Amino acid sequence: MQPRILLLAAGVLLATSAGASAADKIAVIMGNIPAANQFWAKVQQGALDKGKEIGVDVTVLGSPGGEGDVSGQIALVEDQLTKGIKGLALAPADPAALVPTIDKALKQGVKIVYIDRPGKREGITYVGTANEPAAYLGGKYICDHAAKGSEVAILQGIMAIVNGSDRAHGSRRALEECGMKIVAEQTAEWDNAKGQSVTENIITAHPNLKALFASNDNMGMGAIQALKSAKVLDKVMVVGFDGNPEAAAAILKGDMAISVAQRPYNMGAVGVESVLKLIKGETLPPVVDTGAEIVDKSNAEKYKAGG
Repeated sequence: MQPRILLLAAGVLLATSAGASAADKIAVIMGNIPAANQFWAKVQQGALDKGKEIGVDVTVLGSPGGEGDVSGQIALVEDQLTKGIKGLALAPADPAALVPTIDKALKQGVKIVYIDRPGKREGITYVGTANEPAAYLGGKYICDHAAKGSEVAILQGIMAIVNGSDRAHGSRRALEECGMKIVAEQTAEWDNAKGQSVTENIITAHPNLKALFASNDNMGMGAIQALKSAKVLDKVMVVGFDGNPEAAAAILKGDMAISVAQRPYNMGAVGVESVLKLIKGETLPPVVDTGAEIVDKSNAEKYKAGG
């Protein structure tokens, strides 16, 4: 049975896996539409494949306004509640702002897990990457491959989201521990174009920059474009985060050093599986770690092909 994909007039991407009873209807609400970020495309595929495998009606939605679209995401959740979902896997755009909507869902008996980023409502399992130690790996790579005291920068994600702050903290901890000089820590809000413009500003202010940690591959690819345009990519090491196919291709070309790969397909699949366990009355641990690994030239071909 093939997943159905519909484009709604409002610009929200909706994907469903069909064929299960309404009693097991589950919604997966992501931080963005798949077309905007390869990471979310993999989350979507994992969720749909798992739904088809276990016979659950899974609907996957992405916030139409992107990663920071809090009101849009709340509207998506509210709409799914009116449609009688029994389970929800949610990547909260703003963990605090989503609490009232989550409380409403819980009162309706909806079973919930967080995916990709933890939320603020206690007692809800988080399914995803342990972001701070994973980002530490990226920072440690820079420590091992750049001279002590080198000027380095961190491109932050949205810091109001836990994975944004955790990746910033993990990379900073590694870089501080080995004596790097952090000359810039600026947010590019997970966005490719902003990653490029912020990096342009950083290299203008700090022409001796030697390395840059990007908290996701979208921003890292933007940084690479800025460094190429300034003809300094050969002087600045770029480390990304996510292990997206585009980043893997950049690693093979030598444009990006490494990326710390999450496992977004697993995140979507395990998120759906975990919600179904709750629906069936089973219990979950507070955290289900979907893992991370370094992507370098030795394994980038696998990730280039989609992991």
